[in-house]
Amino acid sequence: MNFTTITYQTVGSIARLTLNRPERMNAFTQTMHEELRAAIGLVTLDGSRVLVITGAGRGFCAGQDLNDRAVVPGEAVDLGESVETNYAPLVKSLRSLPIPVIAAVNGVAAGAGCNFALACDLVVATQSASFLQPFCKLGLIPDTGGSYFLPRLVGTQRAMGLALIGDKISAQRAAVIGLIWECVPDADYLARIDALAAQLASGPTLGFSRTKQAIYASSNNTFDAQLSLEGALMRECGFSADYREGVAAFKEKRAAVFNGR
Repeated sequence: MNFTTITYQTVGSIARLTLNRPERMNAFTQTMHEELRAAIGLVTLDGSRVLVITGAGRGFCAGQDLNDRAVVPGEAVDLGESVETNYAPLVKSLRSLPIPVIAAVNGVAAGAGCNFALACDLVVATQSASFLQPFCKLGLIPDTGGSYFLPRLVGTQRAMGLALIGDKISAQRAAVIGLIWECVPDADYLARIDALAAQLASGPTLGFSRTKQAIYASSNNTFDAQLSLEGALMRECGFSADYREGVAAFKEKRAAVFNGR
């Protein structure tokens, strides 16, 4: 497909999606939302086993491009419609992908851009990257799943601090408080992303899919319901070719070769 605000390519079983509006710090527009929906749809069709999402230029994503919306000073605008039409479907689609999704944060991730990254399964950032929730400075609330992700990742107090104060935090601080998985020196960042993507792409895809399902279901399940879900998912995985290969490789003291089934 011909995209104008993103790029999408696959190399082997690794899909790479790049937000590509560097002159606007990769801020979201209506066109970008439409292209993201199309690209994420491709991921489910092209056999990819991991998706890497990053930004072009010096930023990951600055959130909503206010120049793309008909905002008239002093007049009301239905931001709820924007959430329902664009942002909620976007983060839902990421969470429902049956493969690991890595947010490779190469610079500032702000507002909806920050929460877009947090919707991914793993967030790896350069040491020079930063994260912020500037909604409070516009009289808004954290959207794009932010009000859901933040307290679950860092606890209520830190979530409140990030949301009510709206200060920028460094990638190092984000890693310390558990907002992201890893902060990597800028010089090592690209190699780290490539290595992590390759590791996940060669892993047991069905097992990864069911791991995502179990972990994301846990916050809404009772203990008994979660144990029941674990039993059902383990039953399915136990009949998979990847499980048989994993056991055989363990016994034979060799690296497993998973085919994703």
